[in-house]
Amino acid sequence: MKIKPPKSSPISEILPKKPVLLMGAGPVPIPEEVAKANSIVISHLGETMKQIVSRVQAMGQYIFQTSSQKIFGISGPSSAAMEMAVTSLLWPGRKVLVLNLGTFSARFSELAKGVGAEVTEIHTPQFGPFYAEQIKEVLEKSQFDVLTLVQGETSCGVKNIDLEAIVKVAKSYGVRTIVDAVCTLSTMPLQMDDWGIDIVLVGGQKGMSAIPGISLIAFAEETFEFVSKREANMPHWCLDPRRAYKFWGLGEYHYTAPVPGILAIHEGLRLICEETLEKRFERHASCSKLLQKCLELMGLELYTPENFRLNSVVAIKNSFKVNVKEMIAFMINEHQVEISGAFGLDIFRIGQMGEQARPENIKRVLIALTAGHAKFDVSLNLEVALAEIDKFELKDFKTTTKSVDEMVALS
Repeated sequence: MKIKPPKSSPISEILPKKPVLLMGAGPVPIPEEVAKANSIVISHLGETMKQIVSRVQAMGQYIFQTSSQKIFGISGPSSAAMEMAVTSLLWPGRKVLVLNLGTFSARFSELAKGVGAEVTEIHTPQFGPFYAEQIKEVLEKSQFDVLTLVQGETSCGVKNIDLEAIVKVAKSYGVRTIVDAVCTLSTMPLQMDDWGIDIVLVGGQKGMSAIPGISLIAFAEETFEFVSKREANMPHWCLDPRRAYKFWGLGEYHYTAPVPGILAIHEGLRLICEETLEKRFERHASCSKLLQKCLELMGLELYTPENFRLNSVVAIKNSFKVNVKEMIAFMINEHQVEISGAFGLDIFRIGQMGEQARPENIKRVLIALTAGHAKFDVSLNLEVALAEIDKFELKDFKTTTKSVDEMVALS
């Protein structure tokens, strides 16, 4: 053979000798139950898988807060779920209004242009949130078929605090809505049915505390019916929700499903249901506020104003002008803690999603962050921050004794 095999290197020789605590904007650390599930392969069309799929959808109804049964898993990242949403509702001649807060909300524009839709983007100054009155003014002047927005913009730590009102305004003008809840679902309230959202999407690697590479998407029943009756050709085969329904709704073949990923997200959803959304929201809010307070006590400045600050991804100004890339590398190599840089902004970001939102993890990231700044001769007041964590009394976040069946039943 002309091409010789490369030198064999088992994965154990490539991975770090000590595990790295992932405290960036995703992926996040996964619970043991999720890791075990992700190591299993079963038939993707057998009776066992049908039970798993049924449970994923039932638990998904609880997580998304929807009575819709049109909840599908996607073999791909959150962006694949975005693509399924966009290609389902948009095609040449259709118009979309994209609410652009940053890197990820802007991705909707790229996807929409790719299917030939007419795209209008609006921005807010200083990466602030959008408000319903702004959107109403735009919708009064121009007609649109679809509006896209994020609940939280991961790239800059901004929360769209007026999301519910924006969706209801859009609905009053006959505009369908797609909501990216990638970094927010299960970390803060989202009511798909009550708010009237047409499509919500999420990835496994953030608040779900599952693995990257599998995502979930929920269609309102009426929206799925609209998509099912469309006459325009669907540009994708794998990402056609009508074909996805064959597997997720009928138990028939679509393509070979990502079995370990589905099992992993099943366990992630199960753990959310057992914790309950109410307790999970409270844990995330409490831990994020603790982190934010500690960062400020240390002498750092948060990037996003408190009234629209995203709890799940906290953005911090690089006030001391350290080399963020080098600081992150130092934190990984010396303290086995990883945080995130940014996309064109002079900030760095710390995640508070799923297993990240624990006081012991906050303590580790602050110690590593202090050392990272010290490398650049910047002194942070770690002592006062650690004292704040030590006196922090986390409320009772033990899992509920209710069964998962009780938790997924919508009231």
